[in-house]
Amino acid sequence: MTNVFDNILGLIGNTPMVRLNRVTNDIPATVYAKLESYNPGHSTKDRIAIHIIEAAEKKGILKPGATIVETTSGNTGFSIAMVSIIKGYKCILAVSDKTKPEKIAYLKALGATVYVCPASVPADDPRSYYEVAKKVASETPNSIYINQYFNELNIEAHYQNTGPEIWEQTEGKITHIFACCGTGGTLSGSAKFLKEKNSDIKVIGVDADGSILKTYHETGEIDKNEIHSYQIEGLGKNLIPGALLFDQVDEFVRVNDENSAYATRDIALKEGIMGGYTTGAVVQALKQYAETHEFSKDDLVVLIPDHGSRYITKVYNDGWMESQGFNRNCVHNYE
Repeated sequence: MTNVFDNILGLIGNTPMVRLNRVTNDIPATVYAKLESYNPGHSTKDRIAIHIIEAAEKKGILKPGATIVETTSGNTGFSIAMVSIIKGYKCILAVSDKTKPEKIAYLKALGATVYVCPASVPADDPRSYYEVAKKVASETPNSIYINQYFNELNIEAHYQNTGPEIWEQTEGKITHIFACCGTGGTLSGSAKFLKEKNSDIKVIGVDADGSILKTYHETGEIDKNEIHSYQIEGLGKNLIPGALLFDQVDEFVRVNDENSAYATRDIALKEGIMGGYTTGAVVQALKQYAETHEFSKDDLVVLIPDHGSRYITKVYNDGWMESQGFNRNCVHNYE
């Protein structure tokens, strides 16, 4: 039978790419969106979940009845929980209190145990979701900690899959790739493969206002004064992820909550693409980049990390937008 799989994990990868038209009509280049929301778990994190878990199985690290522990802003948790169901593992996740209730409900619906931790504390604070996950893993028999922020397999998953897909879909014509940076795995793995194919391809990372990654890339130093809370989930960091290959990134563009929120709504209204908050962030970064860089018959790819259904009570909710002081009318007269 054609296009029939043994289970839902067979649907991971080979996501489609579509051309953007109206939201990028002022950019003199062809812009394609790689829709990672078409993975069965609705995000690019499906790729690392199955890759890391199956690698652990091959090494004999994961035993029957094991528990998988991870730190997540939501998407990696969904993916790990989904893979755990199919493979028969338990799942424990630590999330930040920026995570909306519907995401937490989704994780629990997939059988995960969820710990909610404060987002405003330093990474090394015992209350942070990094430290909570480590503690839970150390105290849980027959468990492994995925540790996506410092796991080289995070990079490898995208080097072996996402990068090659983008190269084939653009027939090797890609000139720029724009991707949000949280753990750094998606950006790094894709960039490593693409630059091996063509070293002239420009790799643009997207960072959040409130994160340290852009400045660290430019100076090699951490400026703690830049750290402050922000609303975009899964973007930026207050630590330096080991899964981020800075030498593969040509430039970082920093975006803020408000512009990214408007851009997210704009993409839905003008392209019919319901992407997550980081979808707006990556397109906003492209627009800011275009203000200071010239294009000439270029083929740009923006990576759309996840689906907007997880943000209905946040960036797609007019009341939430108003509560953040984002007063532009996103339903009518939005240009």
